[in-house]
Amino acid sequence: MLKTGIVGLPNVGKSTLFNALVANAKAEAANFPFCTIEPNVGAVSVPDDRLEVLAKIGSSAQIIPTRVEFVDIAGLVKGASKGEGLGNQFLGNIRTCNAIAHVVRCFDDPDIHHVEGNVDPVRDIGVINLELALSDLAQVEKRLERAQKGAKTANAEAKVELAALEKVRDTLDQGLPARFGDLNQEEFEAIAHLQLLTTKPIIYAANVAETDLATGNKWVEQVRELAKTEKAEVVIVSAQVESELVDLSQADRKDFLESLGVNEGGLKSLIRATYHLLGLRTYFTVGPKEARAWTITAGMSAPQAAGVIHSDFERGFIRAETVSLQDLIQTGSMKAAKEKGLVRSEGKEYIVQEGDVILFLTNT
Repeated sequence: MLKTGIVGLPNVGKSTLFNALVANAKAEAANFPFCTIEPNVGAVSVPDDRLEVLAKIGSSAQIIPTRVEFVDIAGLVKGASKGEGLGNQFLGNIRTCNAIAHVVRCFDDPDIHHVEGNVDPVRDIGVINLELALSDLAQVEKRLERAQKGAKTANAEAKVELAALEKVRDTLDQGLPARFGDLNQEEFEAIAHLQLLTTKPIIYAANVAETDLATGNKWVEQVRELAKTEKAEVVIVSAQVESELVDLSQADRKDFLESLGVNEGGLKSLIRATYHLLGLRTYFTVGPKEARAWTITAGMSAPQAAGVIHSDFERGFIRAETVSLQDLIQTGSMKAAKEKGLVRSEGKEYIVQEGDVILFLTNT
């Protein structure tokens, strides 16, 4: 399951956003620092309107979307890497995440305390990024000692790891995230086991007041300028709005969002940004039992995509009967799509495309 860690300073709206995004989330959202004292984890279905259309075509009894797991930890503060606050205790909980959603306060409210005294998203981002980098640096320096010993014994793998660690250490020493290090693929894989926080793609979730959701504000623009230098994504969210959406029906949600000048909530925005950053794609399977979405990495071959369903499918792959969802919708049925020659028989070399509807044939 795709995992996204949620970080930020205290009182930026992290837990309020988490509560709204994750059904039945138990995180406390209160107006004081460190209200989240346990890492909160919750899984949500990935919204995909295409599934309902596919289910109608396939007369499917059930719809099964893909899922994303959100991990919310206590707010980080300056000095967290040295034990300040509570957030540092839970950094390990987001090391296994695929991406990090960094919630940044882009609203002013005198009734909600700011730990730094005033709203300044660039400064706040710098505080969090420094603490993540310092946490990574401690990991790297600890690992360097072992790698140096291994390299002396002419261990080829240890030499590659040592070179990678030295590059990352130098990058972190410059105050830059580890993902900016000039590592080749072999070096990157050699240190993947460390699960460094600053190697993970970043999505800045600019948390704004309801009135700024459609247009953003001066603080959002500051976040966007910074994100350009980091090749990060920026989404505008409003924890206030998200919390109001929770109790509304689908129709009322749509009307409410349209009244604010937007056509989607924060969940869709965050997931879309995460998929884009990680280079993820969605393909579908359909039958009388279920219409189901599957998440894969861009560039996966048909056998690899089959392996996402079950490893036996990859080993026993014969071929894939494939049609694009768009073609299937236009023809109205798999039978009609076949008659028009739109259903293709693809082999092991086929690269699965976004929106493919696939029936895998295997010898298992």
